Amino acid sequence: MKNKEDETFVTENLIKTWSKITSECNQLNPELYTKYEVKRGLRDITGKGVMAGLTRIGEVHSYIIDEGEMVPVPGKLLYRGIDISDLIAGFKKDGRFGFEETCYLLLLGGLPKAAQLCTFEEVLAGYRKLPENFIRDMILKAPSKDMMNVLARSVLLLYSYDDSPDDTSIPNVLRQSLQLIATFPLLAVYGYQAYSHYHSNQSLIIHSPNPALSTAGNILHMLRPDNKFTHIEAELLDMALVLHAEHGGGNNSSYTTHLVTSSGTDTYSVIAAALGSLKGPRHGGANIKVVQMLRDIKKNVPDWTDETKIVEHLSKILNKKAFDNSGLIYGIGHAVYSVSDPRAIIFKEHVEKLAESKDKKDEFELLSRIERLAPQVIARERRMYKGVSANVDFYSGFVYEMLGIPEELYTPLFAIARIAGWCAHRIEELVNNGKIIRPAYKCVEPRRSYIDISKR
Repeated sequence: MKNKEDETFVTENLIKTWSKITSECNQLNPELYTKYEVKRGLRDITGKGVMAGLTRIGEVHSYIIDEGEMVPVPGKLLYRGIDISDLIAGFKKDGRFGFEETCYLLLLGGLPKAAQLCTFEEVLAGYRKLPENFIRDMILKAPSKDMMNVLARSVLLLYSYDDSPDDTSIPNVLRQSLQLIATFPLLAVYGYQAYSHYHSNQSLIIHSPNPALSTAGNILHMLRPDNKFTHIEAELLDMALVLHAEHGGGNNSSYTTHLVTSSGTDTYSVIAAALGSLKGPRHGGANIKVVQMLRDIKKNVPDWTDETKIVEHLSKILNKKAFDNSGLIYGIGHAVYSVSDPRAIIFKEHVEKLAESKDKKDEFELLSRIERLAPQVIARERRMYKGVSANVDFYSGFVYEMLGIPEELYTPLFAIARIAGWCAHRIEELVNNGKIIRPAYKCVEPRRSYIDISKR
């Protein structure tokens, strides 16, 4: 009689064999994509996206058409038609935090008056709580090593606490959206505290949110044992949230929101699907890689001012001979932007102040050199169809590191911001009552006859 270890060994070997067969039977000839004019990734060779829908929420502008040719231009990002740089300049001039105002703009379509913004912030503060025993039963009793997993599981469980989870009327979905925007910081931070305690043997500290604080302020308040943070710290985190809140309907997670919403399913299922998309390292995890790459460069280039050595090491990274051997210089290049990512430009203007306050000016200057030199290295060693520049991830990870935010929360912070955009896109899809999204896939498998099992 076989014992359990023998059975496990046999099963594992079968899986390995079957995996090879599975891979072979799903392999497509790359030439067929050209033959049938399939736009892989729904993008053409220039990076221009295939038109898949219309939106009034966010616009990503990176090129103009001149005499029938696509000409790259400095990137612009607009929320409801308003340039992101103007939006940020507006609330910074008044000394206000801007994420709540940004949520109002994305969801309700216009800028709020002072009284309207105050009411909106009060509503969010009132929703900034979790169901009774939720923290104990969902987060503390089942701690996860991945905070995006915590967010996805928590969102799906919140369905069970909603009296009208499947109601897709706009008032109900807007209510659900506001509750999710308000509770995402709690889910992420508490999930990290549970992980830190149960997996890293740290003290378990659960702080209740402070209704007087902004979203950014509450994240730092709940995360830090002493609840303390400076204004510039909260200001930079708030700006990070604003810059990540929306990026048009075509980014992977927002498109997922439209796609899943079009099936008629509930809000919690839609947001869990969007979280699954963002969890992918090709979408939401680049800022972690930037921080890790920077550590690798600092380790291998002792003189951070030696541009020749920096270029040599960047070349090694690009040629899969250094760092993680992926051949990627993280934080450089973007699927849409080529000349510049407006979010990176805005962020950089303010990151330097935080770096000075944290005695990290040398590291900031090293990042600036890498930002300038990396595109030159890529242009020299790669065949490029469009230019490359630093994207927002290039600086966001550095900011989070200076704020003492653990790497486990980098991608969840992206989600805390982007939930505003996701909810706006879900409502837009519902309002327009579109058809279920179903793009075409051509089957290229040759047809064959069924063979009786005795003759195979």
